[in-house]
Amino acid sequence: MDTLQPGPAPSPPPCKACRLRKTGAFTPVSADEMAFIESFRTSTLNRPAGSTLMHEQKPGGKLFTLYAGWAFRYKTLSDGRRQILNFLLPGDLIGLQQEFSDGAMHGIEAVTDVSLCVFPRDGLWELFRRYPNLGYDITWLAAREEGMVDDNLLSAGRRNAAERVAMLLMHLYRRLERLGLVQDGSVEFPINQQHIADILGLSLVHTNKTMRRLQQLGLHEIRNGRLWLRNPKALQRLADYYDAPLRRAPLL
Repeated sequence: MDTLQPGPAPSPPPCKACRLRKTGAFTPVSADEMAFIESFRTSTLNRPAGSTLMHEQKPGGKLFTLYAGWAFRYKTLSDGRRQILNFLLPGDLIGLQQEFSDGAMHGIEAVTDVSLCVFPRDGLWELFRRYPNLGYDITWLAAREEGMVDDNLLSAGRRNAAERVAMLLMHLYRRLERLGLVQDGSVEFPINQQHIADILGLSLVHTNKTMRRLQQLGLHEIRNGRLWLRNPKALQRLADYYDAPLRRAPLL
């Protein structure tokens, strides 16, 4: 299986040459559907780490598929406090929620250099009308996004700090593993402890102490921007994580 190599984000190629589709992580499409997706895509973008890809409450956003790199969805309060809603990895669809509001319901920021495929929001109805299978794929992706938010709510509401960290590490590692991004037993892990605190609803101090304790127990290791799960079974038990194989996802 071809793997997605970390590093500077490459520009997306034509859809037929998309390396994401070669990973086996995504559902296949017909030749006709592939041609439509190619015609539906209006452009591609490359943005550096730290860029704001979507501003909160700003109208006129587009749809994106993240081709390479990491990003995250977030919401902020008036005093600047930030809640990260989820991390975005290659293949994720971005911006669908805007279709149902006057402006972006959340912001999106690039963690690393990213590249994206750009699609027009006003073309969604044509997609649903002409290609019901692709329309179902969009619905599936929206439902999966809701499921991830549900899991995050469960963590914030019921898991303690150690359980929250364990769940996040397991979840991200398995998603990256599905994309073929495991190398020598580790995955790229560009997020810092402030990102982790902001998604788990913990203070930075509490996050630091919790992650250090789990690492001292030999459950995981983060070094040089990479993550190793040294004892994944123990992390699974701690997080109450159900390690079912992740099914193939649609890709726009």
